[in-house]
Amino acid sequence: MADDLFPFIDGVQVAESVQSATEEPADLPLFREYVWDFSLDDFVLRDGNPVLIEGIDAIRTWISKTLRTERFRYLAYSWDYGQELDSLLGQRSVPDQSEAERFVKEALGASPYIQSLTDFQLQQDADTLSIHFTANTVYGGVVIDGFQL
Repeated sequence: MADDLFPFIDGVQVAESVQSATEEPADLPLFREYVWDFSLDDFVLRDGNPVLIEGIDAIRTWISKTLRTERFRYLAYSWDYGQELDSLLGQRSVPDQSEAERFVKEALGASPYIQSLTDFQLQQDADTLSIHFTANTVYGGVVIDGFQL
């Protein structure tokens, strides 16, 4: 009788090729993003060319742009990009924090550079939904304090 219940092909070691979800992604290139002026809602240009930033500043910009983009609305983006938080607006009761947290985790989970989200808080005023959290990235923590919808 065989020692293993599952058939294996000689020379192929499947178990070694599977990376644990807790392991840091191997060989990620330096994260780069174009600088975005959120007050003008446009790229920052220098001599007519978009300016690039790298590392944790690029991640911070990417997070902000992702949270400002409604998922499934723009054909230019994949369906993995953007958030669905807009569906929580206009509800009579305070949205469930776990639902908002899930939407944010799904939106930011598209990036292999973001490892986890912590310290998640949700506040709702008369017509504003404010979200506070820390994104733990391969470059360190990025605090998002008071992102508003």
